[in-house]
Amino acid sequence: MKKIILISLVLFLINCSGNNSYSVRGTILEVRKDSNEFLIHHDEIPGFMMAMTMPFKLADTLDINKFNVGDSLQFRLIMGDKRAIASEFQLLGKGTLPETEDIWEDEYTSLDIGKIFTDVTLLDLDSNAVKLSDSDGKFRLISYIFTRCPMPNMCPAVVVKNQYLAKVFNEIPEIEFFLVSFDYIFDTPSILKINYGSLVDTNPNLKIYSSFGHINDIFTLGGQSLVSFWGIEENDIGHSLRSVLIDPERRLLKAFDGLDWRPESAEREIRNILKAYSL
Repeated sequence: MKKIILISLVLFLINCSGNNSYSVRGTILEVRKDSNEFLIHHDEIPGFMMAMTMPFKLADTLDINKFNVGDSLQFRLIMGDKRAIASEFQLLGKGTLPETEDIWEDEYTSLDIGKIFTDVTLLDLDSNAVKLSDSDGKFRLISYIFTRCPMPNMCPAVVVKNQYLAKVFNEIPEIEFFLVSFDYIFDTPSILKINYGSLVDTNPNLKIYSSFGHINDIFTLGGQSLVSFWGIEENDIGHSLRSVLIDPERRLLKAFDGLDWRPESAEREIRNILKAYSL
């Protein structure tokens, strides 16, 4: 099995809805003092999410300096009205860190601005093979998701942002919006159709693609986009978030990292780019 190495993980647990509290157990992979976060590989949280690697925002009262990479912890994940907070940490000892022997292969290396994406093949919601080059001649914003993502402000937020952009650009045929699932095992075209078929029906410029049976294609596309994902075959999924804008010849123009970018700001940038290309 091939894995993409963790190059950058830009996930944020903010603005989450609900008022539930969950007991979580995991191991610290990174201590992020600047953003007051731990990157933690955690066990399954029954009734909420599968085992994953993700960052957790910490309660302001926690002394982050008392903890180190490799610490095994038990803590509470509190889902508030506006954000998720990790608190009540108990140090259990030292945990086991994931192995880091994974190496990027050349075709998975991220692209610099102006470089051309490889012509990969994916599946549409009707299981038809679709090449990236089939949409050459148009600008494309490519975002990455998976249907089992449990956090409202992660993959679901990416879907909402693309839906917004698809609506505001619905009368501009020069651009399309692609949501690509990197879960090449679970997210078959039929699963994606159940989850997102209505979005495609109401937004003709919004495309949903499956990587089922196209593992090398999704690793190539994701790698060239500087999007990392891992643990698909172990059902222990972790991933970064990034959307990339490519031009009609598949050249990388712009990247929107993590969950910080606002769709209104992206709209303005895309309009400026389209205007510049039309001059």
